[in-house]
Amino acid sequence: MLRAITSPASAQKKVTQLVLLRHGQSIWNRDKIFTGWSDVPLSPKGEKEAEQAAYLLKQAGFTFDLCFSSTLQRARTTSRIVLASMQLNEIPVHESWRLNERHYGALEGMARWQAIKKFGIWPILGCQIKFDAAPPYLDSQDPRFPGNQPGYTGINKDELPLGESMQQTLARFQPYWKKTIQPEIQQGRRILIVSHKNTLRTLMMLLDQLTPRQVMKLSLATGRPLVYELDQQYNAIRHYYVDHLK
Repeated sequence: MLRAITSPASAQKKVTQLVLLRHGQSIWNRDKIFTGWSDVPLSPKGEKEAEQAAYLLKQAGFTFDLCFSSTLQRARTTSRIVLASMQLNEIPVHESWRLNERHYGALEGMARWQAIKKFGIWPILGCQIKFDAAPPYLDSQDPRFPGNQPGYTGINKDELPLGESMQQTLARFQPYWKKTIQPEIQQGRRILIVSHKNTLRTLMMLLDQLTPRQVMKLSLATGRPLVYELDQQYNAIRHYYVDHLK
């Protein structure tokens, strides 16, 4: 579900464009496996989706001063392909774990039927339809816990998730949005954010002022740039996929 917001007064306001891009298809997207923070690569289709995203952005006349990406390779590779294809290799790319996908806890690496067999249908279904429902948590000694992985050394383990609801994903992402990304927008920089379905859905929740029920109904295609036009309070005036730009 995507909804466009328009305002009769929008023409009198300063408008800022922000581009959101969900990474291209990963090998676990393709195989329908819960992924979360598991660091899997793009599939060949995902690489082509990144190339197509760059083509669409370039054809529509977009350029960027700054890119934000998660630390996961499917987002980092998508960023690299897009920027290289747009001849924007020189722009800064800031990577943060706060832009990582929602952590699926003990479900990570499992196919849906395997997860249902182990945990039952309601723990699986609940965390996919309820904003405040978390998946089964990992044990803190599990190698899938980011606190046990070298890429997250130096981060307080209490800040790293054993599993996340959408509500917890929002709480983890929101400070980065307010303290790091918003000030760059305020400086007039043209920004691309390459992240993941659930993290980007929480950003859309903030921009469009959605309710928890509404955000859980959002869909977001892989490798398809989504343009937001924002007013000076960072509220959405409208948004659209770049291939629908007229």
